[in-house]
Amino acid sequence: MLCIVFEILYVHLKNAHRNWSDFWMSVSLNRSYNLPLNLAGRAFVLSFFFFFFTDVFDEIKCIHLSLFLEEERRMSHMGFRCLEISRWVICGLIGILTGLIACFIDIMVEKLAGCKYQVIKENIEKFTEVGGLSISLILWAVLNCAFVLVGGIMVAYIEPIAAGSGIPQIKCYLNGVKIPRVVRLKTLLVKVLGVICSVAGGLAVGKEGPMIHSGAVVAAGVSQGRSTSLKRDFKMFEYFRRDTEKRDFVSAGAAAGVSAAFGAPVGGVLFSLEEGASFWNQMLTWRIFFASMISTFTLNFFLSIYHGKPGDLSNPGLINFGRFESDSVAYYYYELPLFMGMGAIGGLLGALFNSINYWLTIFRIRYVHRPCLQVMEALLVAAVTATVSFTMIYFSNDCQPLGPEHNEEYPLQALWTTFLIKSDVISSFSFICFCLKPCIHCTLSILYGEYNSMATAFFNTPERSVRSLFHNQPGSYNPLTLGLFTLTYFFLACWTYGLAVSAGVFIPSLLIGAAWGRLCGILLASFTPTSPIWADPGKYALIGAAAQLGGIVRMTLSLTVIMVEATGNVTYGLPIMLVLMTAKIVGDYFQEGLYDIHIKLQSVPFLHWEAPATSHWLTAREVMSSPVTCFNRIEKVGTIVDVLSNTSTNHNGFPVVVQPAKLCGLILRSQLIVLLKHKVFVELARSRLSQRKLQLKDFRDAYPRFPPIQSIHVSQDERECMMDLTEFMNATPYTVPQDTSLPRVFKLFRALGLRHLVVVDDENRVIGLVTRKDLARYHLGKHGLEELQLAQT
Repeated sequence: MLCIVFEILYVHLKNAHRNWSDFWMSVSLNRSYNLPLNLAGRAFVLSFFFFFFTDVFDEIKCIHLSLFLEEERRMSHMGFRCLEISRWVICGLIGILTGLIACFIDIMVEKLAGCKYQVIKENIEKFTEVGGLSISLILWAVLNCAFVLVGGIMVAYIEPIAAGSGIPQIKCYLNGVKIPRVVRLKTLLVKVLGVICSVAGGLAVGKEGPMIHSGAVVAAGVSQGRSTSLKRDFKMFEYFRRDTEKRDFVSAGAAAGVSAAFGAPVGGVLFSLEEGASFWNQMLTWRIFFASMISTFTLNFFLSIYHGKPGDLSNPGLINFGRFESDSVAYYYYELPLFMGMGAIGGLLGALFNSINYWLTIFRIRYVHRPCLQVMEALLVAAVTATVSFTMIYFSNDCQPLGPEHNEEYPLQALWTTFLIKSDVISSFSFICFCLKPCIHCTLSILYGEYNSMATAFFNTPERSVRSLFHNQPGSYNPLTLGLFTLTYFFLACWTYGLAVSAGVFIPSLLIGAAWGRLCGILLASFTPTSPIWADPGKYALIGAAAQLGGIVRMTLSLTVIMVEATGNVTYGLPIMLVLMTAKIVGDYFQEGLYDIHIKLQSVPFLHWEAPATSHWLTAREVMSSPVTCFNRIEKVGTIVDVLSNTSTNHNGFPVVVQPAKLCGLILRSQLIVLLKHKVFVELARSRLSQRKLQLKDFRDAYPRFPPIQSIHVSQDERECMMDLTEFMNATPYTVPQDTSLPRVFKLFRALGLRHLVVVDDENRVIGLVTRKDLARYHLGKHGLEELQLAQT
């Protein structure tokens, strides 16, 4: 199976290339979303709604005429070999650190959740005899709110970019857009501590999604050999301080996060390909796979030590689906249409989930934009979740026998598995979390209790609930319990995603799907009472989990491999693939994927794999930005400062021309700022022959936080000086004629790694400039090709 996957991967990646672009922009509301007019018209909403984005592109290679090529020429063959070894070392460090972070999250969640449930158990035990279970409900809600309060405050007040799973932000980063603060150390700390609080607080969230963001932040930091947040430079890996190298390592970090979360190294590589990296280098594949393997091994190794079984490498990821044995849950060919039908159900439910969450997000943007309100909403959700869970457990009468053969952990239900018969105690305990019946054969009058199936799902961590739905024996849940749990948890998870807390949607989606999938298995078995064994509930729980997750996030290739690796059984590869394909097709007909929705709501100019299908009639002349701000090859310093200081336009790329407006190169804003900072003026170079020549290190030291133009002091006399841009500009920028079609321009952006594409006429005169903003505003909607309304900032 792995050989086939890698063969397909190699063929798919064979001709892939790199691509990045650059601009500062804000994209306003898309009219195809049919947003309320009063939302689009309010300035305070737009100020909250828009982000400023910079682009992920190689700032250094643009200065290729002298500095970069000079460094490359001086480097020996052994120097290039050392750089390649350094890349492998960095990937190994990424895997180790990501695995350690996953181990820390897993242990802390287990400890905190265990303490919380233990306190609630003791309280239930105390108040059940004397009455007053409402105290237990209040305690449960207070403990949940306490955890969520800490996590919400950290996200809302310290680092808002750490909210959610972080997958949309990482997808955008790898697509070519760098969202501010998304890969900083403070973001990592808030993300890790926040997800611990969210999961321990009992929210309908998972800790697997944020691991992808955490791995990406680790990769971004380790690969640079310094911390700009701590202002510490370790003088390591200086060669990799440029965006293309950093982006490659962030891809490895995201893959390592997937591997640590699910124990799926190959799935991590495919996730970086499918959902993350837009521009892939086949030489990168092995390094990313190496980082993924190191990550899952590190997590496995340290968890084995923590559990007191050193060397027992049986915990490859944060979530363990358990092993599905082929003999007990084999599937038959006539079940494939049933599986595809479940995929269609997953697509419909996923589209409903995404639509509800979309309007909830719009409501939050309009009314819940202040940090204090965001924390209050998170507390409200935590309290409601605890109340609903307690109420569902209290009124459920789905009692199943709990005997010595049951190995599953029932943290609440098994409290009173055995105790002496007391008639008054039996009557008071029978309605709460289990049912009791006498053990006739026990001489000491010991009772074997009955556990409550509803509590198995609610009074537990989501990962254990998923595992119990997969592997509990047939008859462990009745249909009413599963139906009520699916309905309740669906809306709780939908409400929770998008709160100002660090949280993922993978595990809630799997849990919802496993519940209604198991329900489908029970119903199918009831239709054929003579031979019900073929409709094993655990098997259909797995198919339902895949269908629901695919219907929400719309992943296909990577999710198939992740599910196969997580279950440890390649037998289910074909059914899972068919289910995910069906869920994606059905879901896309009604609504976009959850991550794509939130990317658009964050106003990110995300470029998809292909241009809109009906965009062939558009040309470069119709999509370009014009008029273009150009610089002469030898330009006055005052003119450069004025253009860069102009707040009405935040251009990042400027064509360099010779009269009359003929293109001779292109230079970036960040390069001009470094040149101004070091006073690289023609007059100074002539008057001071001993002046130090500008080096590539000067640009690397300024990366990635180039100083703003306002911090550069230029005197009045210096404004009259001249700056020669010939040595620093990109003298061979890509250009297209003005009649080039939009799909061709789109392919050039995606395949050649462009950030700016200069549009010229027949005489090579600059008439326009195409940036990512110009391409991202066109998309295929329900009414054909639609154009986003752009707000210039």
